[in-house]
Amino acid sequence: MADEILKDEDLELEEYQEEQQVMIMTHTRINQELNGEVIKIENGYVELRLETLPEMVADDLGLIHGGFVFSAADYAAMLAVNEPNVVLVASDCQFLSPVKFHDTVNVVAKVRHKEGRKRNVHVMAYVLDIKVFEGEFKTVVTDKHVLKLKLTEDESKEESSVL
Repeated sequence: MADEILKDEDLELEEYQEEQQVMIMTHTRINQELNGEVIKIENGYVELRLETLPEMVADDLGLIHGGFVFSAADYAAMLAVNEPNVVLVASDCQFLSPVKFHDTVNVVAKVRHKEGRKRNVHVMAYVLDIKVFEGEFKTVVTDKHVLKLKLTEDESKEESSVL
């Protein structure tokens, strides 16, 4: 009987955890093959896996261009924030070890600081147990999509002349 009760409690816990799954709210059309496949996502936290592809190779020895590692880290930072209109405004990154073709890069991002619309996200990337990348990503959550924001004086002049 005690086993049945425990099984029922376990089932309720699983149902609760399923209800708590985080939906991806940003960068929904990104190519995960080039930027990393989401392995785990929670509020303020994400894990990605980037399988290196021949298209990422920079030279005859199979070096993966660092831009692909950075892109996966950036994507992870955006998902850790997970707001529809999050944008990267700055980063401080270090490439610690080269990545080569056939490596699997595991990326972990965690929101470390939240102030108003600003979020600082710490990102680390590993190949096996070797840290290959580490960075701090500064992001901002905007009211509208960044391409719909009126950022220049000319746009506001155009708007007032139409009115």
